[in-house]
Amino acid sequence: MNKGLRKALVILLTQKKYLFVGFLFASLLLYGGFAYFHKSSTQNVGLKPIFYNFLESQPSNLFLAKEDFGKIELPELITFQKNTLYQVSCSQIISGDVFASLIGESNEGRSIKEYIVEQGDTISSISQKFDISVDTILWANDLTSKSLIKPGQKLIILPTSGVMHFVKKGDTISELARIYKVESSEIINYNGLSQGGKIYIGDILIIPGAKPPQKKAYPRITQAPIGSNYFICPILPPCRITQGLHWYNAVDFGHGTCGDPVLAAAGGTIQKTGYHSIAGNYIRVLHPNGVVTFYGHLSKIAVVPGQKVSQGEIIGYIGHTGYTIPKGIHGCHLHFEVRGARNPFASY
Repeated sequence: MNKGLRKALVILLTQKKYLFVGFLFASLLLYGGFAYFHKSSTQNVGLKPIFYNFLESQPSNLFLAKEDFGKIELPELITFQKNTLYQVSCSQIISGDVFASLIGESNEGRSIKEYIVEQGDTISSISQKFDISVDTILWANDLTSKSLIKPGQKLIILPTSGVMHFVKKGDTISELARIYKVESSEIINYNGLSQGGKIYIGDILIIPGAKPPQKKAYPRITQAPIGSNYFICPILPPCRITQGLHWYNAVDFGHGTCGDPVLAAAGGTIQKTGYHSIAGNYIRVLHPNGVVTFYGHLSKIAVVPGQKVSQGEIIGYIGHTGYTIPKGIHGCHLHFEVRGARNPFASY
C-alpha cells in the first residue's frame, strides 16, 4: 500500500465522522485481498506460504495446533452464474485429536481390523497374535472349525473376544443385551455409546464376551438387493478407484489431491458426522431403503445431522484425516462404505 493511500485510510478510521466510510473502505480492501489471494493460490504463484507464515506467528489455540498449519485448506470460493461469489467451508478449523476428544468417538484401540493371512498362519496363531479367541475369528468371518485359510485371504479381526452385530431397524440396546445374554452397560461402555445407549441403523457393535444366539444362524451383516444404478460415484469425474473392496464393504476413491468435493451417492438424510481414529472425519447418510453410506478421511464436513441431501449434492471434501496409507497429504482419498447392500463399485 503506498503512503498516500495508507494516510487516507488512517484519517478515515480515526475521525469519527468518517468512521463508517473507513470501515467500509477497509472491508472492500480485505475482500479484494482474499479474492486476489484465492485466485493467485490456484495459479500456484506461491502466496499460500505467506498465509501460513502469518498463522505460525500467531499464538496457538485449542482448535489449531501449529503442526497442523500445513494441512489447512482455505475456504472454497465458488462462482454461481458468473455474478455471485460465495464460500463453502467448515465452520471451524479443528485438529483431528481435538475433534476426537470433543466428539468422544476416537475409540482408540477398539476398532475392527482387517488382517491379510500370511504364509504359515493358522487361525490359532492369528488368535494368539491378536489375543482373541479362535471362536471370535470363526464367528466374525463366517468360518467353522474345519475351514482352511490361505495366504492373501482377508480376515475380520475384532479388538476383543466376542461377537459383532450389525444394527438393523428396530434394534435396541436392551433387546441386544437380552439376545446375547450380557448386561446393557457392557455394550454401552465398550462401544463408547451415550448413557442412553442410542444406536443407529448401520452401526457395527462389538458385544464383548458374547456368543452367537443359540438355535439361530449368527446374525451376519446381510446385504439387501439394490439397483445397479441406485448409487452414483461419490467423487467428480473421472470416477477413479484407488483401492478395491476392503473392510467394511468399502472402496476408496480419489484423484491424488485433497479438497475435491465428495458427493452424496444417493438422496437421504445425514445420520451422523464425527471423527474416528481410523476413518478420520466422517459422514453417514441413511437412505430411504434403509441402506447407509459412509464417507471417511474427509478434510471438511459440509453438512449436519438431520439434514436432507439430494443425490450428487456436495456433503464434504476429500482429505487424509484418521489413518491412511501413505500417511499425510499423499494419502488423500475418500473411503466409501455401503452398509446393508452390495457396494456397486466393488467389481470395477
